[in-house]
Amino acid sequence: MLAEARIANSSTAFGVSRSFSGRRWRLREVADEKARALALAGNISDALARILAARDVTADQLEDILNPTLKRLLPEPFALKDMERAVARVRAAINAGEEIAVFGDYDVDGSCSSALLASFLTTLGHKPRVYIPDRMTEGYGPNADAMRTLREEGATLVVTVDCGATATAAFTAARDVGLDVIVLDHHAVETLPPTLAQVNPNQPGDTSNLGYLCATGVTFLFVVALNRQLRDSGWYTANNVAEPDLRDYVDLVGLATICDVVPLTGINRAFVRAGLAKLSMMSRPGLSALAAIAKTTAPFTPHHLGFTFGPRINAGGRVGKCTLGMELLSTTDGVLAQELAQRLDTHNRERQALESMILDTAAAQASTQGNTPFLLVADEGWHPGVVGIVASRLRERFNKPAFVAGFEGGYGRGSARSIPGIDIGVMVRAAHDAGVIESGGGHAMAAGFSLTPDRLEHFREFLTDQFTNTSAAFDAANELLLDAGIAPSGASTMLISELAKAGPYGAGNPEPLLVVMDARVAFADVVGKDHVKLRVVGGDGARLDAISFRSAETPLGQGMLAARGKRIHLVGRLKEDNWNGQARVQLQVEDAASAEA
Repeated sequence: MLAEARIANSSTAFGVSRSFSGRRWRLREVADEKARALALAGNISDALARILAARDVTADQLEDILNPTLKRLLPEPFALKDMERAVARVRAAINAGEEIAVFGDYDVDGSCSSALLASFLTTLGHKPRVYIPDRMTEGYGPNADAMRTLREEGATLVVTVDCGATATAAFTAARDVGLDVIVLDHHAVETLPPTLAQVNPNQPGDTSNLGYLCATGVTFLFVVALNRQLRDSGWYTANNVAEPDLRDYVDLVGLATICDVVPLTGINRAFVRAGLAKLSMMSRPGLSALAAIAKTTAPFTPHHLGFTFGPRINAGGRVGKCTLGMELLSTTDGVLAQELAQRLDTHNRERQALESMILDTAAAQASTQGNTPFLLVADEGWHPGVVGIVASRLRERFNKPAFVAGFEGGYGRGSARSIPGIDIGVMVRAAHDAGVIESGGGHAMAAGFSLTPDRLEHFREFLTDQFTNTSAAFDAANELLLDAGIAPSGASTMLISELAKAGPYGAGNPEPLLVVMDARVAFADVVGKDHVKLRVVGGDGARLDAISFRSAETPLGQGMLAARGKRIHLVGRLKEDNWNGQARVQLQVEDAASAEA
């Protein structure tokens, strides 16, 4: 059973004002009458109703939460600024037989966007030229030389996906050589570059309220709009072309939505639900081959998208050939899919090795910056393909925003990752506008930048000023919001199934954090390189296995290892672990604290 969550905002949950990782615990508040109303309205358990009520879900929102469907939630595509102009230009290019180029990014969102648009155009008989820039030689996004090359190859229209929102220099060059440009993006932009159209919910003047979409979501809405106009105008009949089933692309949209860590609200919930169902059918050769290499099988979850498929697709752009992810997702050839999946898996192993080497040095640098509100670490030779992952690891370990840069040949490329409440995208754009760094952009939680070694300390000073008056955000980030408490005996597969009804979980809809209360640590040890594995026992003798990833050298891991034979509270998420055909429950630990008096 779940314990009731009736703790006031000012109170600490279970008396934990400072956990092993230094955080303050607080239970989400919930009114009994509100929870009962939700249970009745949705015919759901009291346990799930309490969790949803504590997250301010109302009865009229229940259907969208519990049963998000594309049919009900898909927004009107033409609500996006410039959508009509973009669709009209692509229709004209198709009718005139023009050469169309798709210019994409090399990460999962960019690969999915590129594969989706290229596949759709190919089904119309207009296979585009797909251009993914080389991360090492061209950097991120459109560049003038690439625009000129595409024009020389015969393209008259370029559609950029997941990039281009701020590419003024590149698109000025495109205009100069007679190349039309359409941007399909979601990155924040304040000054628009010269384009024929920019379809981007995060641009000035857009009133669609769809700023939470990833680029593949924007691209899907563009395809929906284009497909509708082609159908309504009789194009499919006139050209003897079978109208594509756009549901065939939702696996790409769901994959990108999870991997780009955009909020799981509104249509994004339906994208992920439908995408997981489509992915589990294993109809896309590339994802089927990747699942086989990763030794994972359906049914798939957001965890598979983020930690099995995503890293491998990203690996090509990080340490291999930047087009591999897009090629894998686009191909209909099963043999080629197997070859591409194998190459990506190999690159992912290379990426893991590079990450491990760099992380040790980066963490050592970070440990000397204990009194700063952010981390800025850099070194010569750090591979630019893995600095983003290293930044994520540092952010997790030190619970503060992390900026990581690697220098080579007098030039550095970096990535940053943040904590909720600290918008690092705004910070790096401001640094670029002020001339502190060579380039910079991104989201609130993730950003990229480039700079020269002589500007590193100037960048540090600039960030120090930017982090003034952020103490309230850090206080909030240092609090751990808990959903409910359970005893080890309450951790069951039945509870996991019940909680899954409110999924998919991720950004904007965090998976419920449960407290396993007052359990004795019967076993605790380090497994793998730096994971801590535990077994705890409740007062009734019920046992529960738990694991804390990458924590052995952290205060959390050290606290749990020192608690052998003692009573602790554990905070985490319940997962079902199938081993030899037997379902077991395991707690993935987020935090822990002493339960000793």
